[in-house]
Amino acid sequence: MNWSLASDKGLLRPSNEDSLCAEPALGLFAVADGMGGHQAGEVASQTAIAELVRYLRENLSAFPDPAEALVNGVQAANRLVFHLSSSYRSLRGMGTTLTAALVRGNELFWAHVGDSRLYLLRGRELVRLTEDHSLVQELVRRGGLREEQARFHPHRSVLTRALGIEPEVRVDSDRLMLRSGDRLLLCTDGLTEHLSDEEIAAVASNCAAVAEAVGRLVEMALRRGGTDNISIIL
Repeated sequence: MNWSLASDKGLLRPSNEDSLCAEPALGLFAVADGMGGHQAGEVASQTAIAELVRYLRENLSAFPDPAEALVNGVQAANRLVFHLSSSYRSLRGMGTTLTAALVRGNELFWAHVGDSRLYLLRGRELVRLTEDHSLVQELVRRGGLREEQARFHPHRSVLTRALGIEPEVRVDSDRLMLRSGDRLLLCTDGLTEHLSDEEIAAVASNCAAVAEAVGRLVEMALRRGGTDNISIIL
C-alpha cells in the first residue's frame, strides 16, 4: 500500500487544529479536525488520534471483529477528550471530528464522527463513504438544500455530532471489500469547502503518484482562499 499525507494551516487560521495518523503497521489512517479556543482544538484532535492509536495497538488483536475494535477505539477517544474538557478550564468546550480507516487484508473498516470525510476512488468514480454530522447535511437530507448549496451555506461548520461534547458518542461505521487499484482519501473540511467531489475525483484519478495528488489538492484549496486548515491522506 502506497500512501501520502499533508496538512496545511491555510491562509487565514493562526494555527493548525487538524491532526493526522498514518500507522501502516496497524493498517490505520485517520484525520481529526479540532475545535475550541486557545489551542484547545489542537489538543482535542491530537488527543483523539493518540488515544485511538493506543487503544488499537493494545486491543486490536483481542477482537475477532476489527470493526468492533475500531468503534470502541473511537469511543475511548471520545471519553478521554470529554474528560480533559471537563477537568481543565482552559480546555472547556473543546471537541473534534474523527474519521478513521482500518485496512486489514483486502477489507476496509471505517468509523466516523463529525464532518471530516472518507472517500473511495474506484477507477474514476469517487464515492463518499461517510455522511457529515452537520446542520447543513441535515437540511440536505430533508430536501431543504442541494449539495452544492451546502458547500457555501453560512452555517456549514455547525456540527450535530463531535467527540468530546458528551461522555458517550454515537459512531457511524461500516466495512467493504477493497479491489486492486482502489484509492482511499481522508480529509478535513478545509479541502471539501473549496473543492467539489468531482474536482477531487479528477485530481486523485489523474495523478499516478499519491504524493502528487495530495500536493495538488492542497494547492488548489489554498488558491481558492485556504479559509480553514487543510489535511489529506491518500
